[in-house]
Amino acid sequence: MQVHIVSFPAWFVQFMSLYVPVSRPECKRVDRIRRVPHHDATVKTRHAPAFIVLSLLLAAAVLLGVGIGAVQVSPASLIRFLLVKLGLSALPLPDERDITILLLLRLPRVVAAMLVGSSLATCGVVMQGLFRNPMASPEILGLSAGGSLGAVIAITAGFASGSLLAIPAFTIAGALLSAVCIYLLSSSRGTTSLLYIVIAGMAISSLFSGLTSALLLFSRQYQVSQFIFWTMGGLDGRSWQHILYSAPVLVPGMIALSFFARELNLFTLGEEEAFSLGMRVETAKRILLAIAAVVTGVAIAVSGPIGFVGLLVPHLLRFLVGPDHRALLPASALGGALFLVLCDLLGRALLPPFEIRVGIITAILGSPYLLSLIVRIQRRNAVGAR
Repeated sequence: MQVHIVSFPAWFVQFMSLYVPVSRPECKRVDRIRRVPHHDATVKTRHAPAFIVLSLLLAAAVLLGVGIGAVQVSPASLIRFLLVKLGLSALPLPDERDITILLLLRLPRVVAAMLVGSSLATCGVVMQGLFRNPMASPEILGLSAGGSLGAVIAITAGFASGSLLAIPAFTIAGALLSAVCIYLLSSSRGTTSLLYIVIAGMAISSLFSGLTSALLLFSRQYQVSQFIFWTMGGLDGRSWQHILYSAPVLVPGMIALSFFARELNLFTLGEEEAFSLGMRVETAKRILLAIAAVVTGVAIAVSGPIGFVGLLVPHLLRFLVGPDHRALLPASALGGALFLVLCDLLGRALLPPFEIRVGIITAILGSPYLLSLIVRIQRRNAVGAR
């Protein structure tokens, strides 16, 4: 009797009933992909140098992120503090001022940048794989407009002045409301059209943007300024509270998305081909869109709208690890964290003691790349049409 060894991600996918039993010969390809665990090991081994380089760069960026700012603090102080607390060093504790700056100001900000960057980049990979469009990003779901509406309600109603978590909570609610509206509008008779998702996303974004502008019209000047400042996207003032309410959603969400790497690989063949290979296409789309919507909404709640992370990072990482989502998803998570930590660090280091919001930095870096991507696609289409 032949025994098939099923890895945990494959078991999870089977448990979610993403595949249907079919008798067509081509479905043997799916069984080989799902049931032979050494395929994942081969992918990880092949790209191990890339993951090691990304991890080392991220560690270096974290040390720079906690050390550079308006007040210069050596990252060695943080390392020495951790070693002393763990009982691995007999050296005296660093200065109390340095410890306060590192643990209460710099480190939560860097951790928030890592969480938000990883989340947006991972969702960007999912959107590009699901829509088979290199210019797709989490913003295609219209969640930024919903989050902005929730934020402006929290500000104009006075909730933001009473609680630190009011804006994030209302932002999450607005983003999820936007996702539910888009899903209901794009679903019909048990199927969800990706084209209608894009159209519904544009319509809901326009509606929520109009409502946001209407609320701002009747708001006070300081409320308008507070909202505009939030829409620039930033990580200043982030505390461990922001990490505690966001990490239990973002980390499991990214892990769950990584379990669907094979499904995303099949989506690149087209929905009909994926269905012919035994995958429940509609179920996979709904799960992926739901998880991506929740993760994106919580990420926006932490930092405000930050563009181009979900577009730029997956493209750059494809050059490094290739299009296989089994390697691209974890690589993009590392790359997104690295990218946003460096962008936040750049915003702090350019004009000290002033800071440039991280959303402005990502827009300046991402806009030229988007334009070059459009030109490259147009040239490729022109060559193919000849």
